[in-house]
Amino acid sequence: MDKVEAAAQDRQHEFRVEELAKAAGITTRTLRFYRERKLLQPPRKEGRIAWYGEAHLARLRMIAELLDRGHTLGGIAELIGAGESGRDVAELIGLEAAIVAPWSDETPVHLDWDELKATLGDQLTEENTAESIDQGFITVEEDGITHVSRRLMDATTALVAEGVPLSAVLEASRQTQEHVTAIAEIFTSVVREHLLGALTADTPLPPGEAARLTEQVLRIRPLARTVTDAQFALAMDRRVHTEYDELLRQRMEQREDD
Repeated sequence: MDKVEAAAQDRQHEFRVEELAKAAGITTRTLRFYRERKLLQPPRKEGRIAWYGEAHLARLRMIAELLDRGHTLGGIAELIGAGESGRDVAELIGLEAAIVAPWSDETPVHLDWDELKATLGDQLTEENTAESIDQGFITVEEDGITHVSRRLMDATTALVAEGVPLSAVLEASRQTQEHVTAIAEIFTSVVREHLLGALTADTPLPPGEAARLTEQVLRIRPLARTVTDAQFALAMDRRVHTEYDELLRQRMEQREDD
């Protein structure tokens, strides 16, 4: 295909303002506003007619996606300004998605009041309910509650069934939250300082750097969970042995006293 044919094919995929707005699902007023904010590349001019191409449509769809994610137009302008090409912007979006992707895959569970009473009995007090709400575990509805995590709810009811008071489970949960929050802060600080420092620099990322960082973030995510799981298991080993040795020592002392 020669240059003349390629140019003719490109023109077949061009849009006037009204056509582009319709294809993107926005109004022409919004489209012109994006142009004024320099969120959209300049069109090709042919006389007094402005022609927009597939790249403009892709940019508008990208803007819509970023708005859905909660970005402001000012933030989108900065993101677009950080990339010198459509590919750079797409790579930056991919990096953002890798960084903010959820770590948890918990499934919420709904229990009606009869199920809760049958499971928790007299442990279902106003104080325990208020504590569960305060920790962000449950939302109370007319017909029962919704817990954010089926796994945590199952573990809680199992501990109660074993004889651990619900108030003690909730207190342990509150303390655990404080420690895991500190662990999360440690990991995010390490990643921010040693891997994502380029994102805070004033200069744009070099071409391909966002894609490289995305791959690195995706590799590191499971490593963080592995380190945490291993450290917790090792800590439990140390603590259980210490507690058991103390229990044996106390029993020996009791026998000597007898």
